[in-house]
Amino acid sequence: MLRDQIKLDLMASMKARDAVRTGTLRMLQTAIKNAEVEKRGELSDEEALAVIGKEAKRRKEAIVAFGDAGRTELVEKESAELAVLDAYLPESLSDDEIARLVDESIAEANATEAKHMGAVMKVLMPKLQGRADGATVSALVKSKLGA
Repeated sequence: MLRDQIKLDLMASMKARDAVRTGTLRMLQTAIKNAEVEKRGELSDEEALAVIGKEAKRRKEAIVAFGDAGRTELVEKESAELAVLDAYLPESLSDDEIARLVDESIAEANATEAKHMGAVMKVLMPKLQGRADGATVSALVKSKLGA
């Protein structure tokens, strides 16, 4: 299970005295634990991946914000944490693969106009499951539906 792998990796990083990796994995364990408390049950690997994806997204947003503010030391810290989190995420899809999945989902949902976007996203997002940015996908669906 993914939680067990994170626990093992945390112990290994502690033994190696890798402060960045240790801190990031501890934060990740806490985020997963908080999600479990919220759910009132243990998370599946897919749900744990969603938590990791949210944490990675937070790091990406922080990198942009700190970069705009000229805070290079914080950009480096967030980038290092993002690299640790990326190791647990599935590989991102290429733009061509995303476009193909969008086209398939539009056909599957019988969508012809912008008001069908919700139906398309409902079909599409489980196929993408953390392998593509939701905002990018949403913009692509909007453009294909003529919104």
